[in-house]
Amino acid sequence: MREFDIVPPEAIAAGDATDAYFDRTVEALEHAGKNPDVVAEVTASQFSSGEWHLFAGLSDAAQLFSGRAVDVDAIPEGRLFDGGPVMRIEGPYLEFCRLETALLGFLSHATGMATAALEARRAAPDSQVISFGSRHVHPSLAAMLERVALVAGLDGISNVAAGEVLGREAGGTMPHALVICFGRGEQETAWQAFDEAVGPDVPRIALCDTYDDEVEESIRAAEAIDSLDSVRIDTTGSRRGDFEHILRELRWKLDRRGYEDVGIFASGGIDPETMVELRDLVEGFGVGGYISNADPLDFALDIVEVNGEPAAKRGKLDGKKEVYRTADGRHSILPADVQPPSDGEALFEPLVRDGQVVQSFDIEEAAQVAAMDADYVDFSY
Repeated sequence: MREFDIVPPEAIAAGDATDAYFDRTVEALEHAGKNPDVVAEVTASQFSSGEWHLFAGLSDAAQLFSGRAVDVDAIPEGRLFDGGPVMRIEGPYLEFCRLETALLGFLSHATGMATAALEARRAAPDSQVISFGSRHVHPSLAAMLERVALVAGLDGISNVAAGEVLGREAGGTMPHALVICFGRGEQETAWQAFDEAVGPDVPRIALCDTYDDEVEESIRAAEAIDSLDSVRIDTTGSRRGDFEHILRELRWKLDRRGYEDVGIFASGGIDPETMVELRDLVEGFGVGGYISNADPLDFALDIVEVNGEPAAKRGKLDGKKEVYRTADGRHSILPADVQPPSDGEALFEPLVRDGQVVQSFDIEEAAQVAAMDADYVDFSY
């Protein structure tokens, strides 16, 4: 039986998930008997730009250097940055030459998704926001997606296997398929079967837009389930019309019938702009494609020193650098041997020392860092 098209973790750790020209580089350097000590830095832009991104993917990236004779420093997971290096690698070049492709992939993809997730979080700070995006990515990426969503401060995830990897329980209630399996006109039977079957810790949230008008189905659900927590509206975009008006009408009619305690949960094509429009009407959002479809951030890795001497290609800043957060919230990027700014907080922290990973990667801590940084730099979508 054919296996899935997935590069196995063993190949990534071995450096085999690499671009072929790095294999040619190794061959050429070994042929010439050269293996210089280098300083390499990972950057997305050379200078502070004011365009903030949430740094993510560090836990996976760190594992690449495990057992290799290198030292690595990086800004911590969950930090916001707007330019300059986010990681520095020091050691013999052949120790990490073939890791560059995987390293940049880990950081680029995760940082793009994490930044989008933080935009969603900031758009509705008082609402429950759940990650619904794993259906839009390769299944092997689900844990990465759900991790960065949690680092960004989202309240929950939906992918079961990812939850097992992360030590988090996935959440969710019902799809349209459940209602359709019971048939048109049998929505009450479907909602009641769900209510009777699932455990008491599962929120009673009924999906109410499968066959009939959203308002009509929601009222029927509230009448059918005594302990109904919320209704979820996930109407297809082609049939949605004025979504805000629909939800305002729904809230009005639920309240008028004595269902003030029944919340509204919105999903389906939700983005930060929509969340700002609806956040005063609904208790929660399911956000999928906006996060999972985010563009990766274009990180690059560049050698900046060779055997202690500054060296970089054109367009890149040579020499080892430090990055500081200053009192105005900006980043100050300076040569490592220059006096730091008086109000500067050094952002680099040890990540790997002689092949041993020395940081822990606690999701709650990273989420706290992200929330504080977002407040500090006034991050918004």
